[in-house]
Amino acid sequence: MQLITSINDAAMTTMVSIWSYDLTWLEFVAVVTSLAGVWLGTTGKKITWPWWAISSALYGWLFYEWDLLASAALQIVFIAAAMWGWVGWGPKGAKPRVATNQQRVVVLIVGAIATALLAPWFASIGAATTWPDSFGLVFSIVAQIIMVREYRENWVVWFVVDAVYTIEYAYNKLYFTSVLYALFTAIAVRGWVNWKSELNSETSLMK
Repeated sequence: MQLITSINDAAMTTMVSIWSYDLTWLEFVAVVTSLAGVWLGTTGKKITWPWWAISSALYGWLFYEWDLLASAALQIVFIAAAMWGWVGWGPKGAKPRVATNQQRVVVLIVGAIATALLAPWFASIGAATTWPDSFGLVFSIVAQIIMVREYRENWVVWFVVDAVYTIEYAYNKLYFTSVLYALFTAIAVRGWVNWKSELNSETSLMK
């Protein structure tokens, strides 16, 4: 137990102060691995998933320290999804496909209902925020699942979720992580474009 405490204390030690913001070693490493994982995801390469799992474990630890309970719990889902993605994607990576309009509507309705149901529960357990946490948790899971299933629409969901998290973390004065999620928002646009190009290439080859 003492060893775990010592490791935690070392990880939460300030690496550098930027404009009065104390950046810990844990947050810095979590940011670097997250950027690597998300960027690789835009290329559709299978190697994204180990990076995704590592960064999720680090952020789960970090969010727990910050009392962002929903965000911490979400990382467990991300780790499980990373394992699923590693097994589910082929050796050459993702083969993008497009969801039907009916699938899109179902996802939106189910996501909205789940968000409304979870928000009061998050309030009851003392989460730092309620509706943003609920929305972020539900639709991050949605985005992760449809990403593993190789639907191009995952990048649209990620764009919205990351934009919400950018605002939420800035509100909670977690500025470095807020900047990270702003980068994620921009990277989601690149993911959409890249997967569209890959989809068009596959369509051309089939003709």
